[in-house]
Amino acid sequence: MAGELAKFFKEVQASDISQQQLDNAVSQPNIHYSVQPAEKTSFPDHNFDLITVAQAIHWFNFEAFYKEVERVLKPDGIIAVIGYSLFKSNPETDEVILNFYRDIIGPLWDEERRYLDEKYKSIPFPFKEIKSPAFEQEYQWTFTHLIGYLKTWSAVKHYEKAKGENPVDLIEDELKASFGAKNKVVFPILFRSGKLVR
Repeated sequence: MAGELAKFFKEVQASDISQQQLDNAVSQPNIHYSVQPAEKTSFPDHNFDLITVAQAIHWFNFEAFYKEVERVLKPDGIIAVIGYSLFKSNPETDEVILNFYRDIIGPLWDEERRYLDEKYKSIPFPFKEIKSPAFEQEYQWTFTHLIGYLKTWSAVKHYEKAKGENPVDLIEDELKASFGAKNKVVFPILFRSGKLVR
C-alpha cells in the first residue's frame, strides 16, 4: 500500500505494530516507516491529507482509532478503509472452499473475522461517507499458490495448533481436481471512504 501511495504523494508515513512487517516493506525515499499502534501515534495534529488502513481495521479499537484520525487528519482530508473478503474461483472450487471456510475451520476464526464477512458494512464509520463503486481484483494463480495462500489463514493456524495437523491437507485432492494446475481467483475489494463531520 505504501509503495503505491508513494507514486502520488510527496511524503508517506507508514506505521505498523510489527517491526517484522516493516522489515519486509517496500523501500522508497519518500516513505518513512515507524513502529506504533494506530490508536495512539506520534504524528502532529492535522498532518495528513489521506489516512488509509489496509486489511487491518477489524483488529483496531474503533473508538480510540477514530479519535486519533480526527486528531491527525487535515480538516478537508480523507480516510479510506480497504480490505478483501473471501475469494471466488470456478463454481466447483467455490463449493470446496466454502465448505472448508465454514465447516472445517469455521469455528476457529477469530471473532473479528466477521467484519470481513460482512464486507466492512458493520464497522462503525463516523464520517461523512463518500460513495464509491464496487471493486474486485482478479489473478491467475497456480494450484501451489492457492494452497500456499490457504495455509496462511489464521483459522488454519489455530486448527493446526489445536489438532496437530494442517486442515488444508484434508481438502487438497478435492481442491486440485476442481481448480486444476492454474485458474482464476477473484477477490472482492472492500472499500469505505469519508471525510470528517464538521
